[in-house]
Amino acid sequence: MLTERINRLRDNGELPRFIAVEGPIGAGKTTLAQRLADTFGFDTLFERADDNPFLTRFYQDPARFALQTELFFLFQRADQLRQLRQQDLFSGPRVADFLVDKNRLFAEVNLDEDEFALYDNVYQHMLIDAPAPDLVIYLQAPTPVLRQRVLKRGNAFEQRIDPGYLDRLNDAYTRFFHFYDRAPLLIVNAAEIDLVSGDADYQQLVAELLDIRTGRHYFNPRPLV
Repeated sequence: MLTERINRLRDNGELPRFIAVEGPIGAGKTTLAQRLADTFGFDTLFERADDNPFLTRFYQDPARFALQTELFFLFQRADQLRQLRQQDLFSGPRVADFLVDKNRLFAEVNLDEDEFALYDNVYQHMLIDAPAPDLVIYLQAPTPVLRQRVLKRGNAFEQRIDPGYLDRLNDAYTRFFHFYDRAPLLIVNAAEIDLVSGDADYQQLVAELLDIRTGRHYFNPRPLV
């Protein structure tokens, strides 16, 4: 039934054409974005954090390598968007595992006052102009859950992440999305649900997002009876 509904909305041109999945480290952004892309037959736009040569060094010595790390991500994002616009790829349906806004959010958490002033000057001059998504999905979970998931997935450079840093990042995401109104927003309680392999939770989420056209919405899966 859900597949039939998706096909009907697609035929009527009523599916969201650009979905962005966001949330702090360990929330499950990339995996959910890929699953949504598979469900809707959309292309993907992924963050490519592994391409950043400073990231491992940042987790080893945050104070020393934060500025290099954040500037690399900023230039990488600008290049991604430039290539997409040149190829007119934003005309096709797409799921991304990031919002461009996240670059500045991370910079505010990771940089000291002078570094952030320099970063923000570069950011403003680059005039990164990303299209607003038709839907943003914010995966929300408490820091201990994020920490557990980070350790479980076993990325070597992430094993050094300080729980205090995760906590500050999580707080920054909460503040950011408290005021976010650039696109329709679905806030997902991702603490105790399985959106990776749990079909029931995932199908409920998809059914929920298909109804969203405007405003702010919240998702907690309904218990099966």
